[in-house]
Amino acid sequence: MAVLLLAQGALAGVTISPTGAVKATIDEVIRILDDKALQQPDRLMERRKLLEKVIGSRFDYREMAKRSLPAQWRTLTEDQRREFVELFQSFLSASYADKIEGYSGEQIEYLKERLEGDYAEVRTQLVSEKTEIPIDYRLLSRSEDWFVYDVVADGVSLVRNYRAQFDKIIRESGYDDLVEQLRKKSKEAKPPKPRK
Repeated sequence: MAVLLLAQGALAGVTISPTGAVKATIDEVIRILDDKALQQPDRLMERRKLLEKVIGSRFDYREMAKRSLPAQWRTLTEDQRREFVELFQSFLSASYADKIEGYSGEQIEYLKERLEGDYAEVRTQLVSEKTEIPIDYRLLSRSEDWFVYDVVADGVSLVRNYRAQFDKIIRESGYDDLVEQLRKKSKEAKPPKPRK
């Protein structure tokens, strides 16, 4: 749940602080998760689509994909880049959906904000009765709003983690195999449609 607890949020066209952007997104994610009507089994897919929309409006998946594939990115055509971004987004959404939906009332503490030009880091902490997990959101400014390009959960960077995995696959079996693996994992992670 920790890694992708963020999304929707900012009022369009309004300049808000990085912390305000992160908080607005997390608040909207929690509102959807707490909605009793959306917790019904037959509304699982609807809830997941709402969460993906909210998260997708705050995350810059293109920037995340580019940073996860820095050497290869320069050699790709624009069509290949578009395809990779779509697969990467689908893969991340599928991979973290269960974690997000596992939310059970943990508190989010907003600790600190650091600004450096068009970049910012918002430090938060996910607090439950048993544990505290630091989660830092790295954002960049674009069109008077802030967009997440990396999440560091408990000291582990999402982008750096995938960069290492992707580099290994490309070295061992090539870029086309990476794309095929992402395609396959995205399909495998999709939840089954509930029975009517």
